Amino acid sequence: MEIAYWLIGTLLALCVGSFLNVVIYRLPQQVMNPQPAIPLLLPRSHCPHCQTTLRAIDMLPLLSWLLLRGRCRYCHHPVSLRYPLTELLTAAISLALAWLLPPDSCLPAALLLAWILLALTLIDIEHLLLPDALTLSLLWLGLLLKALHWLPGTLHDAVFGAVAGYSALWLIGELYQLIKKRPGLGGGDAKLLAALGAWLGWALLPFVLLLACTGAILFVLLARLGWQRELYHVLPFGPWLALAGISLFIHTII
Repeated sequence: MEIAYWLIGTLLALCVGSFLNVVIYRLPQQVMNPQPAIPLLLPRSHCPHCQTTLRAIDMLPLLSWLLLRGRCRYCHHPVSLRYPLTELLTAAISLALAWLLPPDSCLPAALLLAWILLALTLIDIEHLLLPDALTLSLLWLGLLLKALHWLPGTLHDAVFGAVAGYSALWLIGELYQLIKKRPGLGGGDAKLLAALGAWLGWALLPFVLLLACTGAILFVLLARLGWQRELYHVLPFGPWLALAGISLFIHTII
């Protein structure tokens, strides 16, 4: 039974990863090209290169990419490695959470949080964008779960955490722009911290910022040492907020 539990869990997690690939691909297009609107679920997935609609056999999580050797069945154009990596990463994170947390704890909530944060992370890395559809959904989901007492803490803490999270990064962003005369933080970062405030409560927000800033600074330092040059491109802050947020969430419920 235990083997079947982990096998079924792995297959389901790979399917979730496949759906996250759709979200990661289509949601930024909706934001950047609102007209005409691109539905998230329809039409069916197609090859971005030849536009051929994919059949079910072409969309088997991980397996299709391996069988087709990373190429489209119809035009033989290479398929991005991001697709199988996203599915594998989703499965790995899901299995790790299932191993760390008992099923009768906050496991379903932890999985939802991790999946949404993973989608936000990959979108921010690729597009420097944190879509409202995900950040605000995460915010309202956190408030709802706190109201239903399905998460530790009170609704009052969640509301105050959301307000404090947004206000903190909004203020930092405004001060940076005032001093440097250029944007430093996007509005999506403030909304993401607001969502994490709803999930974690206001008391953990300083630790979220501390961990996120530490991770970002270490990354920049290591990158400069490795590449021996300045980093002129913009560094997405969303992935570091996401990593800090899920780490602290797991720490609070273990």
